[in-house]
Amino acid sequence: KTNLLAVGFCAASMAFAQESPLAGAIDIHVHAAPDSTPRSIDVIDLARLAKSRGMRGLVLKSHYEPTASMAYLVRKEVPGLEVYGGIDLNLTVGGMNPSAVEHMAAITGGYGRFVWMATYDSENQVRYSKEDRPFVRIARDGQLLPETKAVIAVIAKHNLVMATGHSSAEEDLMLVREARAQGVQHMVVTHAMLQPTHMSEAQMLEAAKMGAYIEFVYNGLTGSGKQFDFADYAKAIRYVGVDHCILSSDMGQPKNPLHPDGLLAFYAGLRAQGFTQVEIDRMAKENPARLLGLE
Repeated sequence: KTNLLAVGFCAASMAFAQESPLAGAIDIHVHAAPDSTPRSIDVIDLARLAKSRGMRGLVLKSHYEPTASMAYLVRKEVPGLEVYGGIDLNLTVGGMNPSAVEHMAAITGGYGRFVWMATYDSENQVRYSKEDRPFVRIARDGQLLPETKAVIAVIAKHNLVMATGHSSAEEDLMLVREARAQGVQHMVVTHAMLQPTHMSEAQMLEAAKMGAYIEFVYNGLTGSGKQFDFADYAKAIRYVGVDHCILSSDMGQPKNPLHPDGLLAFYAGLRAQGFTQVEIDRMAKENPARLLGLE
C-alpha cells in the first residue's frame, strides 16, 4: 500500500512539473551558493527545486570562480536536469586568460560551456562605479586586445558560448563581431539593457543581426537591482524580435525570489504586456537550448 501511494505521489509530481509554465525552461544566469557573495540557496537545493518545477536546465554563474566542476557534481546529485557552468574572466582567474578557458573546457563531463567576459572587474564596470582599483581591459583605442582575440579563439575551438559580461555597449559589438569572424557559433549579450552596459535598441538589434542572443533578466525588474519596468523590456524585445531574445533570472540575491519564482513572475509580467505563451516559450526554452547547442 505504501509503495502504491509513493508511486501515485511521484506520478502526480511529474504531471504537475509537465504542466508547469516552467516545464522545459532553461535559466542561463543562475547565482547560488557556494559563492564568495551571500546567496539565497545552494546549488543542490536549487537544482532539486528546478527539477520539481519541471525546468530543463540551469547555467551556474559565479563572478569569481569557474563553475564547470560544480555542474558535474550537481548533475550527479540531481540527475535528469541539464546543468552547465563556465568561467567569468575577472581578476581571480587572471582576467583575459586563454589558458584558464582551456582548462575550464577540459573539466570532467564537458559541462563548462559559458565564457563570460569580465563582470565586476571589467574596465567598463570599474570606471562606471568610479572605483580606483585594478580592472580587466578587453580593448584599447577602439580595438580588441590580442589576449581578447586569443580567448575568443579558444571559445571557437571548443564550441563554447561567448557571453559579453559587463562590457560597454561598444565593446559588446566588437566582441560579437570578432567572435563571428572567428567562427563562434553561440553568443549572448549579457543583460544588454542593464548598467553598466546600457545598450540601445539599435545596438541590440545590430548584435542580434550578427547572431547573438540578447539576454533580459528578471533581476533588472525587481529588488535593489531594479532598473526598468516590464513595459521597457517589452518595447525592446519587440524591437529586437523574440527569435533573438533570452529570458533568464539572474537571481540568487538573499532578498529576491528564488530563481523559479522569479521566472514565473517574469513570464506573468510579459504576458500582461501582450506576449503569448508561444513567444515566452521561445525566449525561455527554445532559444536558451539553441544557445547551449541542445536539440
